[in-house]
Amino acid sequence: MSVLERSSMPPLIPAPTLEHLCDLEVTVDPPIDVGATPGGLRRVIPITGGTVRGPQMQGRVLAGGADFQLVLGEGTTAHLDARYVIELDDGSRIFVHNTALRYASPDNARKLMRGEPVDMAEIYFRCQPRLETAAPQWAWLNHQQFIGAATRAPGGVALSFYRVC
Repeated sequence: MSVLERSSMPPLIPAPTLEHLCDLEVTVDPPIDVGATPGGLRRVIPITGGTVRGPQMQGRVLAGGADFQLVLGEGTTAHLDARYVIELDDGSRIFVHNTALRYASPDNARKLMRGEPVDMAEIYFRCQPRLETAAPQWAWLNHQQFIGAATRAPGGVALSFYRVC
């Protein structure tokens, strides 16, 4: 029986599970608006710091990173590309490259663009963080897949990262 003929049968491969890695609270400065480019509205949001807490790691987000955003469709869709460094309590540093998709209704999108609070249950905000480190005790992060969920508030973003098992 071919793979195509199995479409009505249970999957051959079990679904992945998720393991909670950590939660981040990232603080940001006001956006730097580049403007409406041919690709869409470009914005850069400076990352100023934050905290990392969770079952597998504790630490802080270092200042100096940024979230590069491309906003489309009346502001309803945002493609995010954040790059920053977290420093764990043991002194290890981890480079985070996090891409994300945020979708909101036109009304909520306008509120987000103005920095106003919104009901985050109405916002789709998911991410795919990639983690890199030179620290031997954290080397396993270099060859794992992670996904996450996020929520935005004025002055920052809260994220939860999960290892795909």
